[in-house]
Amino acid sequence: MKKALLGTTFAIVAALGAVTLNAAGHDPVEQRIALMKANGAAAGVLGKMVQGENPFDAAAALAAITEMRDIAAGFGDLFPEGSETGPNSTANSTIWSDRAGFDAALAKYLADTQAAVDTPPQSLEELGASFGAIASNCRACHQTYRIPR
Repeated sequence: MKKALLGTTFAIVAALGAVTLNAAGHDPVEQRIALMKANGAAAGVLGKMVQGENPFDAAAALAAITEMRDIAAGFGDLFPEGSETGPNSTANSTIWSDRAGFDAALAKYLADTQAAVDTPPQSLEELGASFGAIASNCRACHQTYRIPR
């Protein structure tokens, strides 16, 4: 059972990488939507471990955190002037009116994901601390820079 679960976890993490590499063509709105879905899936892998729904798996945790870091690294580039609206976009206009704040939020997220990659969690407790910091960045950014659904 554990081997099957670990295999499933690795398959999910591998699929996340594939989504990132094929992020919806060249339209920045479609690209950021695809990347946020991949980021959410990676967060889901971590969240299920933290909540005890899946057993802690250091390799899968690191793969998910690395995916989130990789997404964060270029994510700000997908919000050029003129991409404020689009089908299915939930980007708030505050991204462009408070670009310095948005860039700072992305930089903090990148720093926290990089720290978790540099010191990979080796226990559920360590994952909880790392993921807590990462998830708080997500919440804070979404509260300010995302249109509520």
